[in-house]
Amino acid sequence: MNLAQSILEALESLASNKLRSGLTVLGIVIGVAAVIAMLAVGTGAQDSITGSIGGLGTNLLFVFRGGADPSVRNTKPITMQDAAALADPFAAPHIQIVAPLLSENFVVSAAGQQTTSEVSGVTPDFFPLRNYTVSEGEILTEEHLLGRASVALIGVETADALFGRHDGLVGESITIEGQPFRIIGVLTPKGGGMFGSEDNRVLIPFTTAQSRLIQRRNRDQVDMLLVQVVDSESVPQAIDEISSILRARHRTDVGADDFTVFSQQDFLDTASSITGVLTIFLGGIAGISLLVGGIGIMNIMLVSVTERTREIGLRKALGARKRDILIQFLTESSLLSLFGGIIGIILGWLISFVVERVAAASGTAFYPRIGLDAVLLATTFSAAVGLFFGIYPATRAANLEPVEALRYE
Repeated sequence: MNLAQSILEALESLASNKLRSGLTVLGIVIGVAAVIAMLAVGTGAQDSITGSIGGLGTNLLFVFRGGADPSVRNTKPITMQDAAALADPFAAPHIQIVAPLLSENFVVSAAGQQTTSEVSGVTPDFFPLRNYTVSEGEILTEEHLLGRASVALIGVETADALFGRHDGLVGESITIEGQPFRIIGVLTPKGGGMFGSEDNRVLIPFTTAQSRLIQRRNRDQVDMLLVQVVDSESVPQAIDEISSILRARHRTDVGADDFTVFSQQDFLDTASSITGVLTIFLGGIAGISLLVGGIGIMNIMLVSVTERTREIGLRKALGARKRDILIQFLTESSLLSLFGGIIGIILGWLISFVVERVAAASGTAFYPRIGLDAVLLATTFSAAVGLFFGIYPATRAANLEPVEALRYE
């Protein structure tokens, strides 16, 4: 018996029990669709998160207080003097811009409405460093900084919560902790970021925040330093320069740093690792349904062997070999898996498409991505499931004795 004849006979056998075959295929369809959809959603989440981080550029560094060793005590804060030392081109030639940042959550109110937003004190250098632009108005200038001006730039999420709109707001007033601020610009929407929503925030001059809103124990203390390196290839040298300068200023030994320097690549690696584990976890859960579908195939094939015992005996009596019977039943189980895999791929794509449409309707930039590896993994696994769970019923059919099979009622 050749392969083409085996396929034709398998199709005839499956067609003779359409409802049973359809229900069996359904288990594989659900399993493959779940694997495809879950891997697509996981990959889309990974692309969205890493894209958000990578959009800041690969030559941006973040300097925080506190080292990797939690046993180090009496850590010194990062200060404006540290920022000035890092901005020295002779001490740190690979550093281009240093921007201090003060940040804290406050209740912001306007027009009888209020919301909790992240209020950040920034300098003009912050905007090119973080790729912030305005959809209307202007960004902060040195004049605002020197005059400790009561001006603010507002994110669209905060604007919508306070005014119900995010256009035509230049000149409007908001109140932060009882202090009035005039809006001079509305930030261009950026979506979610690694430190929370980038659109639910208010930016004010650093000196204003330092003197009137965000009080720290040390007056010159900052929460974070944003450091722009001259180019992405110079990041390792810039990290060494930052570490050397801060160790000298804080008088700490190597290995006992009271500060941490993060690069964009560190954030990308961490995010990729987390989302990669999440994707594998989701795919593994979805793969369980494939195993359930495989068990369904085995059950149906065992029923088929029992029902067709006399047919098998007759075939063997007429000269069919053990191998022919084995191939016939394996072909049937493989076809069930193949049909289920094809329909499952289509269904998985439809689920991913619906998820993308729902995300777009809610204003979230999320694009599930179905990769060729996910399709190959799902189809290969489904075929393997069909073969694996079809081997026992096929072997049982092939091992039937012709005489006993013909006598079976």
